[in-house]
Amino acid sequence: MPVINHARLQSCPEYRPAVDEACAARPRSSHLAATINGHRSCTEPANTPCNGEIQRDHEANGVAKGLAADLKASVDRITHRGPDDSGIWISANEQVGLAHCRLSINDLSSAGRQPLHSSDNQIHAVVNGEIYDYDRLRHECETVHNYHFQSDSDSELVLALYEIFGAPDFLTRLRGEFAFVLYDNREGAQRVIAIRDRYGIKPLVYTRVGSKLLVASEAKAFLPLGWKPRWDVRAIADAGWMFDDRTLFRGVRKVLPGHYLDITEQGGVRQVKYWDAEYEDKVGPLIYKSAPRLIAFPQSKPETRTIDEMVSGVRERLVESVRLRLRADVPVGIYLSGGIDSSAIAGIVTELARKEKVKIGNEEATRVTCFSVAFPETSGFDESRIAERTAAWLGVKTIKKTITEDTLAEDFAAAVFHCEHHHFDLNFVAKFALSTLPREHGVKVVLTGEGADEHFAGYPYFPAEFLREADEALPDSPLSQKDDLRSEMFQAVEREMRDIWRRGGATACEDKPASASIAGVGATAMSNHLLAWHPMPTLFAPWLQTQQGDYDCRRTVLGSHASDVQARMRSRWHPLHTAMYMWNKNPLANVLLSCLGDRTEMAHSVEARTPFLDHHLTEYVNRLPPSVKLRYAAESENGELGPTWTGSSMALQSLNEKWILRQAVRPYITDELYKRKKHPFLAPTRWAKDGPLHRMFKTLLTQRAVEHLGFVNYATIQEAMDIAWGEKADAKAFRLLVYCGAWVTLSQRLCVAKADVSDWEVLV
Repeated sequence: MPVINHARLQSCPEYRPAVDEACAARPRSSHLAATINGHRSCTEPANTPCNGEIQRDHEANGVAKGLAADLKASVDRITHRGPDDSGIWISANEQVGLAHCRLSINDLSSAGRQPLHSSDNQIHAVVNGEIYDYDRLRHECETVHNYHFQSDSDSELVLALYEIFGAPDFLTRLRGEFAFVLYDNREGAQRVIAIRDRYGIKPLVYTRVGSKLLVASEAKAFLPLGWKPRWDVRAIADAGWMFDDRTLFRGVRKVLPGHYLDITEQGGVRQVKYWDAEYEDKVGPLIYKSAPRLIAFPQSKPETRTIDEMVSGVRERLVESVRLRLRADVPVGIYLSGGIDSSAIAGIVTELARKEKVKIGNEEATRVTCFSVAFPETSGFDESRIAERTAAWLGVKTIKKTITEDTLAEDFAAAVFHCEHHHFDLNFVAKFALSTLPREHGVKVVLTGEGADEHFAGYPYFPAEFLREADEALPDSPLSQKDDLRSEMFQAVEREMRDIWRRGGATACEDKPASASIAGVGATAMSNHLLAWHPMPTLFAPWLQTQQGDYDCRRTVLGSHASDVQARMRSRWHPLHTAMYMWNKNPLANVLLSCLGDRTEMAHSVEARTPFLDHHLTEYVNRLPPSVKLRYAAESENGELGPTWTGSSMALQSLNEKWILRQAVRPYITDELYKRKKHPFLAPTRWAKDGPLHRMFKTLLTQRAVEHLGFVNYATIQEAMDIAWGEKADAKAFRLLVYCGAWVTLSQRLCVAKADVSDWEVLV
């Protein structure tokens, strides 16, 4: 464990409202390193370097120069996250070093550079991301606490709030998406803290190299600091990389969403939770009856708010969340799809600009610029026409990126390299390609719709858990009154979901025995859905299959949640809320906000802001009854069904997902979108034999390259290559090629060592 006051901390940040970090610590002769991208500001002339210069409190000796060179090399690995400027700071005792590369968003002057330093030069930080509600918080710090700011950067709030309130109390006042490393060198308070936002919108990983502790936004930043990548084959085989703090790489861990690393001499390195999602209890206090003996009965807990009050509550909080995210000193755009989420954001922005004269970033404009993806029309996955109709209705400008098979083949390797993990679909490559558009048109910041499906029950695997129990909060709703109808629909929805999984090439959740779980049967069932895109064991090499044996990966899913959380899942939360919690803590943070979020956006130096993940909004929505998120309608008007739904999915179609969101954003969207069923953002899986993708995968997945991984069965890849193409393409086989293609790409680009049985062993 590192002893922080005897450790050298290296930290490489990039500048933009975002954070990339790497930290390393060891006793006395050790050091801690951190790389971060985010804002950068300098507080004293002696500590005000620019253009990559070194901030020092004394003359640099050979050791310090070596450390500075390592930090500079580390930042250079992730300069895509902050190409505008960079800076390095090393403490006088050479125990701490911070480095940062800047993407200038707020306060474009030199005062906004990082690393940041307190006025007494005792607290230092590198910050990645955005802190919202900046004006109010800054005013409070200045007028109530007499804090003197040295810049107009929102990142400086981290220093101010920490100095005023201390840790962890200052974290409750931070609103936004962020990851940062802060070093406190005050007498008696020495510590390093590495913090990640509540939902994991911004990445933060750490590892040990010898006696050093390294922290960074991306693992590739560790390479100049001595990291030698190896596969974590256990995390790959048991799905741990997607459900807990492990990654694809052995010994590289994630700082979990809503957590921070607390590094002190007394406590070593601890990961501490500072925030978690909570849901309304499904039952009220117990009622006790004494005859003929004392028995406790749970009583129902009906909702007391009216529907109109709840709709207004959602609308007010969403509009405020969007308003706060328009604050920037650069232009702001929107990623616009054919769905209700991004369209609602575009509608709200348009109304704020036109009716309230709210600036869109640094522009006093009434037309926001939107960016959209277009797939080939014949694929069935193209939503660009709907996005164009929405843009025309709003009177906004839209710029379209057409994603062809050539695009997917050409960008696959680069997208994987930036994401640092595999994915089941090529939608992440499309998102990577889309993210080239904003910078080409002078836009550094975009608003996106991520987080709406997670909090308003938009995904098709939520309905079964909604139907598992009656919603006693709204006892007059049809499904709460008619248990027979709810039970019949529950069984029908489960059948329909298995069919959707099979057609999409996923692993359909079959009936199979599961070990008893304190989380309850609903959590176990949801685990099946969450594992639908996990590779089958036959993809793995025989030695790995032997090591894994008959391990049930649902244990990984459930084991990622603390026992007290599992107890709430079983007894306090409605099953729908249990399912939503599990999704938000696992695939949302570890997959969607990574390869469909920060990693593919920041690859092109674009900052994405997510209004639906504002915790003031989500904490309100989490407390709403299940029956306002999913609404039963015997006859529903869903419009065009798209590739996910079929005419036989009648039970699923009779449930109106995101119902209360639809009501809340009704003034901002078209009738078409209001009635339209959820269409997941997916890429086509059927491509011609001998086409660009087929040729790319054949070139990439050679026997030598696959066998060099050490953990994949090449015979399975050969078989998949034969059946994954053409009109009768096997979607599951295609997805196996996508998985393995990502692993081979990472192996080659990061020089990952060939896996063997020693990589199965658990690191202590």
